[in-house]
Amino acid sequence: MHVFLDDSAMVAAGEGSVLTSRLIHRAHTEPGWFLYVSVCALVEADRARPGTAEHIAALPGITIVDLDLPAALSVARATTWADAHTLYAAQPSPDRPDGAVIATTRPHTWKEQPVRTLDLSP
Repeated sequence: MHVFLDDSAMVAAGEGSVLTSRLIHRAHTEPGWFLYVSVCALVEADRARPGTAEHIAALPGITIVDLDLPAALSVARATTWADAHTLYAAQPSPDRPDGAVIATTRPHTWKEQPVRTLDLSP
């Protein structure tokens, strides 16, 4: 299972969300679970809640996805870089043929997008 935390999920983790904490724990301890964050979403989460970037980056089991050239070109056309980078990174790729699920506390943001979501709302 491949899961991306969007910026709202990262902020929720920093605020002590039980659902987000369980997801992070699962990715750290269970084989076959992979947790990612896009660098643009990490920046946005830190803007919303200072200290979030350091907290998330220090957690074992989380892979930070850099903004490479193809992602930058895709993100450049979008209004919100955090969402655009997460959406781009969650699309099917050689590493993730089925794409990834986006974990979020604001599922309405992803409703019109071609992506599966995991609602972490309380």
